[in-house]
Amino acid sequence: MTTTEQPSEQPAGPHGHNDKHGHDDSELNEFGYKPELKRTLGNFHTFAAGISYISILTGTFQLFYFGYGSGGPAYWWSWPMVFIGQFMVALCFAELAARYPVAGSVYNWSKKIGNPHIGWLAGWTMLIASVVSIAAVALAYQLTLPQISSAFQFVGDGTGKYDVATNAVLLASVLIIFTTLVNALGVKLMARINTAGVFIELIATVVLIVLFAVHITRGPGVVLETNGTGAGQPGGYFGAFLVASLASAYVMYGFDTAASLGEESLDPSRNAPRAIIRAIVASFVLGGLVLLLALMSVSSLKGDRLSTDGLQYVVLNVLGEDAGKAMLWCVFIAVTVCALAVHTAAIRLAFAMARDNNLPASAKLAKVHPRFQTPILPAVIIGVLALAILVVNIRQPQIFTVVTSIGIILIYLAYLLVTGPMLVARLRGEWQPAGGGRFSLGRWGLPVNIVAVVWGTAMMINLIWPRAAVYNASAPYHWYLRWGAVLFVGIVMGGGFAYYWFVQRHRTGVLAEHQYKAADTPLPPSSPAATPTAD
Repeated sequence: MTTTEQPSEQPAGPHGHNDKHGHDDSELNEFGYKPELKRTLGNFHTFAAGISYISILTGTFQLFYFGYGSGGPAYWWSWPMVFIGQFMVALCFAELAARYPVAGSVYNWSKKIGNPHIGWLAGWTMLIASVVSIAAVALAYQLTLPQISSAFQFVGDGTGKYDVATNAVLLASVLIIFTTLVNALGVKLMARINTAGVFIELIATVVLIVLFAVHITRGPGVVLETNGTGAGQPGGYFGAFLVASLASAYVMYGFDTAASLGEESLDPSRNAPRAIIRAIVASFVLGGLVLLLALMSVSSLKGDRLSTDGLQYVVLNVLGEDAGKAMLWCVFIAVTVCALAVHTAAIRLAFAMARDNNLPASAKLAKVHPRFQTPILPAVIIGVLALAILVVNIRQPQIFTVVTSIGIILIYLAYLLVTGPMLVARLRGEWQPAGGGRFSLGRWGLPVNIVAVVWGTAMMINLIWPRAAVYNASAPYHWYLRWGAVLFVGIVMGGGFAYYWFVQRHRTGVLAEHQYKAADTPLPPSSPAATPTAD
């Protein structure tokens, strides 16, 4: 886990980057960009960025209550189901990361293999999703800190109608302010905090698995029990299972973050694909064991504590007060670095889009601070927008599932805007994987890509379906709450499409100050730099 600086004795390239990074920067040149972000992140840093975004302890602890309450112990099977589908997506992304390891991965990938309109829509969707996800992750503080100590319940005693939701917004706001400050102070500080946090999270996860295993009270057959959750559901238990699968779908995404830090990584075309695959596989194995052993070790499956307090209750129940609270402090650390990673990825995406003059005030958003060597303005604006989402929902008791669900839907949609055009490119024979021994799916590319598209489409429909169990499970009952995800996603996509078509497409193009200069080294003939237009 070392941060490798560029040695001073290496000769500098035309932009102050050492010649040893010439190959790393060649993919940038193909997009028409000059290298501006400093390459300091090693192999473990990129892996840590991917796994902290996925964050086993954040996701499993945040939505276990929902999965268990909706599908009983058998909801566990949604974990391998989601993994298989998302692993197909991750394999496609790994192949793209080997070819194009650039900031704003999803945006630049879809632009390159699709067209500028698809790229803009993917970037726009992913940017909105990232802001929503920061708010959703930050809300996990409420599910953990008050269980460590009642002192963290600043609003009321937690029994009032709005106590929990309002306190959740308060705690989440503190976290978002923290991630904003850290990201504004540069990638090296972010990487140090993130790496330390991931190290603690991985150790804590392994320790938790061992402790749960020591306290097993029932066999693995527990995952065949449904607790009668299919009764009254359309489609019986299958309907209940599809609702419960939201709990697993929320965890396994964000692995593309490893590629989004490609312009700040060493040898990214080789490291990023490995980091993507390792992050999702490690998350599947460790997270699956945590969930399985939690169900096998909790003292009783009766009562409603599992479907209200979730894994936090299981930890305290199995490990006892002292050891349980120590583990919850590790969950607190995991939530912190997860929010930090989501915020980091969002900043790189905003920077990538602004560099192409694809956001309002692009020149300011794409400006890299000379001292901190990071775009500061996007860090602040994204933090403010995430806080705004929390404020809008401050007296909404259903804030947890509604905000989380909308974030996931937009992520899946953004991923589809990459895997879909990639599949079209494959069918047309236009997709060329990276050579030189870098990651490639070879003959498996087409079937893997097809499964990724089918999976993404099916899961997105499942997530957006306006079911009361997800979007309006308790009073007050309003049609706009139940249809909130459909309305929000429709406005985001419809508005984004119209904005690009009528306004943005006439402006898009690499800004002059970020453009790769042909006078330094000729651009690859296939990818001439776009000509910028004024804001």
